[in-house]
Amino acid sequence: MPDSHSASAPSAPPGRPARPARDAYDAVVVGGGHNGLVAAAYLARAGRSVLVLERLDHTGGAAVSTRPFAGVDARLSRYSYLVSLLPEKIVRELGLRFAVRKRSVSSYTPAVRGGRPTGLLVGGGTARTREAFARLTGSDREFDAWQRFHGMTARLAERVFPTLTEPLPTRAGLRARIGDEAAWQAVFEQPLGVVIEETFDDDLVRGVVLTDGLIGTFADAHDPGLAQNRCFLYHVVGGGTGDWDVPVGGMGALTDALAGAARGAGAEIRTGLEATAVETDGTEARVAYRDADGAATVAARQVLVNASPEALAALLGEAPPGPPAEGAQLKVNMLLRRLPRLRDRATDPREAFAGTFHVAEGYGQLAAAHRQAASGELPAAPPSEIYCHSLTDPSILGPGLAETGHHTLTLFGLHTPARLFERAPAGSEAAVRDALLKATLEQLDAHLEEPVTDCLATDAEGRPCIEAKSPLDLERELRLPRGNIFHRALAFPWATETTGRWGVETAHANVLLCGAGAVRGGGVSGIPGHN
Repeated sequence: MPDSHSASAPSAPPGRPARPARDAYDAVVVGGGHNGLVAAAYLARAGRSVLVLERLDHTGGAAVSTRPFAGVDARLSRYSYLVSLLPEKIVRELGLRFAVRKRSVSSYTPAVRGGRPTGLLVGGGTARTREAFARLTGSDREFDAWQRFHGMTARLAERVFPTLTEPLPTRAGLRARIGDEAAWQAVFEQPLGVVIEETFDDDLVRGVVLTDGLIGTFADAHDPGLAQNRCFLYHVVGGGTGDWDVPVGGMGALTDALAGAARGAGAEIRTGLEATAVETDGTEARVAYRDADGAATVAARQVLVNASPEALAALLGEAPPGPPAEGAQLKVNMLLRRLPRLRDRATDPREAFAGTFHVAEGYGQLAAAHRQAASGELPAAPPSEIYCHSLTDPSILGPGLAETGHHTLTLFGLHTPARLFERAPAGSEAAVRDALLKATLEQLDAHLEEPVTDCLATDAEGRPCIEAKSPLDLERELRLPRGNIFHRALAFPWATETTGRWGVETAHANVLLCGAGAVRGGGVSGIPGHN
């Protein structure tokens, strides 16, 4: 192979993407999302010639910062929005100039007890959190159970997270490494609802715990397939602590740093070029791509695909791996002129929205919403969780916005599966999304002194600064199969007969799956790219 720095990129007409500088590379990475950029940076640092092909006009995939509202200087994390699973070793080894900040509050869940507005604020120290539990539930019992339960998940995180960047353990090996049979039974063997109901009595507290098993996952607490357990595991082990942190500068700051690290090591990144096919004999491969000028091919010793398993099969001309698992979320981005006042006057909105603000996520509410959505109906009380990025990281706002009290709100709705939109009559998908958004905001408004829509900023054309994305919107914009943010159903992090040593292998020796659909993929982690 020729030296990776021996050729310069060919010139292209203004506005046209440049084609690759050469005809052959050690590695071609298909897809410039964060996992593809991680892989490209590691390979280039190891001295390989690397080409990244990205069909969009920018890198980053779902981890991007954009200004979605015309004429408004607010850079929102449009799709993915928090960081937990990214290993510090990737940041360190790639020399990334990227930072996260801890949120001052873990969560706030509004409620009505005895006819009066109240809520559960988790954060601000042990004593304050204990007092919040006692005020809501009338005793210390739920707080003590909370401490024991999260002590268990903390130990689980310490033991599981380091394995995610190592060769896959066996199931027995991971069980031995965890060394806690009660934790193993609770998370890996029986439906999550069993341990939640055994541990907690309060419906609201049960719901707050369950939500970690439902992010982007359409499942019930007692789903015998344990989809909720697998989702829960990935949401509580991140960083070895389970903390969900705010990316300084938004998610795009991470992928910009990754693209810079890859280019700095010699990788060539070409945007606006869509890979269309991969041919391989197991030793050498050719990747076909197209741009505005037509089709071309490039040779590679290895091909890494940062896309879904369905996209990988299509590139190889193979049968799809099976029906894709559907996405089940409503993503809403907002810019507010001010934070809304709460009916719970004992809680400062700046604290309530700094962590995860749970809406309609009581245990019974979550079960009812799942039943309704499973039957094809929009949930009557759609559950969601919200947080305000700009309270922790005001750098995403232009000076004029920050000085005048503007704030972003990110809302992530649960139990809104793709089927609700797929079944909509032709031309009515947007109406379904709008109806769901209206019902979701009504659930939030029930706990506010003023409707959140009264607090919305307006863009340069006078339109409210709010946008909503359904699973089908994510499928169209990011090619996530049925809007599934994990690319496929999550898997437990151990080896099986079909996983290979690292969970990224395919049936072809020189083709690897480095996207979220790899074993131990899902979330913004870079782990499949590293592996």
